[in-house]
Amino acid sequence: MKPHLLLVGLGNPGSAYEESRHNAGFLALERLSREFGVGEWKDAQKFSSIVQEARIVATPALLVKPQTYMNLSGDAIVKLLRFYKLDAQKQLIVLCDDVDLPAGTVRLRNSGGPGTHNGLKSIVTILGEKFPRLRIGIGPQPAHQDLAAWVLSAWTREERKTIDGACEALVPMIRSFVMDDASEEGTALC
Repeated sequence: MKPHLLLVGLGNPGSAYEESRHNAGFLALERLSREFGVGEWKDAQKFSSIVQEARIVATPALLVKPQTYMNLSGDAIVKLLRFYKLDAQKQLIVLCDDVDLPAGTVRLRNSGGPGTHNGLKSIVTILGEKFPRLRIGIGPQPAHQDLAAWVLSAWTREERKTIDGACEALVPMIRSFVMDDASEEGTALC
């Protein structure tokens, strides 16, 4: 199936990073997979990603976990956009962590700069700033702690509950995004 929408969660591959704050995008995709996923996750080496087909309302979508490490996320995304001939401004949503938002806050923006996020920097360098992104707040790093060390550290039990709640809130947001796009187009997105 050709996807009409790419949902790309940013994170770092490998078990060493699995529970890190920087992998909030991967956690979000796992929740979306339970709601919208069709079939199993598959290794898509030509896209440097792990992917799963999905269906949101009537819209075929692809859930994507780039396996390039965070600072090269744009490389995987551009391969997918070119292969499927998709428009980043309308057919891509990037899900990522954000240290500038309180933990558990979720914010959808249709464009903007990358801030301090290396994954977004990689994407913006290749695509420009005009693509939707869902930012999941992980809260600021504690005083006197290095930003990289903070985002790569593991969640506390309470923080994980907060982030799981944020990932739950993404389900209706994604559904609304697709429905709003369908109503703007005047037809179903399929």
